[in-house]
Amino acid sequence: MAEPAFVPRHRRLTGGWLAVLIVFSTAGTLLAVNQLFNLGFGARLVLLENRYLYVLLALFFSLTFLIFPATRRGPRDRVPWYDVLLFLAAAATPCYFAWNGLRILEEAWDFRAPTEAVWAGALLWLLVLEGARRAGGVALFTLLVVLSLYPVYAGHLPGPVSGFSLSLPDAIRYQTMSVEAILGIPMRVFGTLIIGFIIFGAALQATGGGRFFIDLSMALLGAFRGGPAKVAIVASGLFGSMSGSVVSNVLSTGVVTIPTMKRTGFRAEVAAAVEATASTGGTLMPPIMGATAFVMASILGIPYLQVAVAAAIPSFLFYASLFFQIDAYAARNGLRGLERQDMPSFWRTLVTGWFYLTAFGVLVFLLVSLRREAHAPFYATVLLLILAMARQETRFGVRTLVAFVADVGRILAELVTILAAVGLIIGALAVTGVAGTFSSDVIQLAGGNVFFLLVLGALACFVLGMGMTVTAAYVFLAVVMAPALVQAGLNPVAVHLFIMYWAMLSFITPPVAIGVFAAASIAQCNPMRAGLEAVRFGATKYVLPFFFVYNPALVLQDTSFAHAAVVCLGATLGVLLLSYGLQGWVLGVGPLAPNLTGFVVRILFVASGLLLATPEPTTDLVGLALGATAYVGLLRVGRLRQAAVASAT
Repeated sequence: MAEPAFVPRHRRLTGGWLAVLIVFSTAGTLLAVNQLFNLGFGARLVLLENRYLYVLLALFFSLTFLIFPATRRGPRDRVPWYDVLLFLAAAATPCYFAWNGLRILEEAWDFRAPTEAVWAGALLWLLVLEGARRAGGVALFTLLVVLSLYPVYAGHLPGPVSGFSLSLPDAIRYQTMSVEAILGIPMRVFGTLIIGFIIFGAALQATGGGRFFIDLSMALLGAFRGGPAKVAIVASGLFGSMSGSVVSNVLSTGVVTIPTMKRTGFRAEVAAAVEATASTGGTLMPPIMGATAFVMASILGIPYLQVAVAAAIPSFLFYASLFFQIDAYAARNGLRGLERQDMPSFWRTLVTGWFYLTAFGVLVFLLVSLRREAHAPFYATVLLLILAMARQETRFGVRTLVAFVADVGRILAELVTILAAVGLIIGALAVTGVAGTFSSDVIQLAGGNVFFLLVLGALACFVLGMGMTVTAAYVFLAVVMAPALVQAGLNPVAVHLFIMYWAMLSFITPPVAIGVFAAASIAQCNPMRAGLEAVRFGATKYVLPFFFVYNPALVLQDTSFAHAAVVCLGATLGVLLLSYGLQGWVLGVGPLAPNLTGFVVRILFVASGLLLATPEPTTDLVGLALGATAYVGLLRVGRLRQAAVASAT
């Protein structure tokens, strides 16, 4: 029996409230453009950074109480009176701090703010907690309540978790008025980098970019065996890199790919699993990678481009593994591709959608060649909209424009709420001094065992990812866990990507598996069965982070190009053999028999693949020997069977 349909999280705004959403979204976007391009409002007026961020909070954070109902059963067709009050308070409180922005700096309000500012800070704190509950879930809210108040009771805790205590008023001052808490790294990254990329992704979707990437993938891969599933892999990867959201990726591309997969013979559970797994990987694929990668770059203190480059090989290996598994699954089950008449024309698709690729190319050029990270997405968005307006099919009407601005507002409201909330955790750990001592305590607990530290970090990422957004889970562990792993001698970039990968896994792993639930609602299948299939198709993602942490060459750290190429080649062969073992089908041999011999061969292929994907000379040789032995043995058995059949006839 099919599970209930996926419940929409957003309230449907109409009339005056839709107008408020449009006005606030437009004002916030224009404010960001003014600040990032140093326009000075046309009068060379300089806006202090804290004022700028507080105003962004007022414009985007306040929208959370209009967009997200208080409960799952809350009204979705109207805004109740209590949400109106919360919206007004969330808009007014940051404006109070923005008005006093200069005084906050000159008079050090983060330690000695006046009484009325403390009351305003307490109200802002409570509003951020409630906003995080609505946008990020109960798990994030619970963690925030416990950790944001940590400075108040830190001095009363024993041993490693003990820290410097503050009074409640002093904690409020620091959390709401310092540059290390609500206005900390996550919020600063939002104000300088994230806004532009979110707008670019929304512009691509509003102008039909999602449909273009699906059609292009369909034209290229639809005719091959398992073609619709391969289309889902490519389309979801491209779309997910732009959107940064697993669920929105599933719901946008899955409505096309999942029914097509089912129509060509894929079981509903498999179709849902493939779409969910591919959509999860999109957030880890350059060049955009969603919001988390920008926060990562800021925490590491490196350009975003370095993060995107480091993520390239792991992303390729993950999608290569998924592609190999789909090919093996389709071959084993005799699944064909689409008929030519059911596929769009490649050249016609390219001619009608060339401007999407042009805008995407301009974005990459500005990022790679000119290193204009803050400005690049705005230039690419303007170019995309101009080119789209030149064609009648993609030209914006009033309704399309309203929908585009509203989508931008919804996405940015959710993001700014999560990032401001995570800032409370960072502020609590920073002011108590625990952030600096926790790493040493964790290393001591692990007895210096790096593998134990990694397993502990992976479990923490997975558990936190079950109830939190990827960004929230990543930022928390980047502050708490990453320093311990780096202190143990691991590469910082590899460590932070390790955390990001494991934080994503809860989207496809039962019992939570939010991405799978979304896909199952489209496929009309049992989400738990789909989740188990997703674990198999996404198996590489569980082990890949351990590989690139132990050998940073896989994330292009501390290596030469030649060495990285050799490592990547060996890892690609490894994920190929791993895929054959998981799916029970081998190129040149066919399906493996469902008996003890077939089971042993599958185990050998999985072991060989894991050893080859571990980029060490010894493991490579052992893995290659195991894989070659299993493959040659299969060919030998096949020839003997053919000879026996020939002699019998």
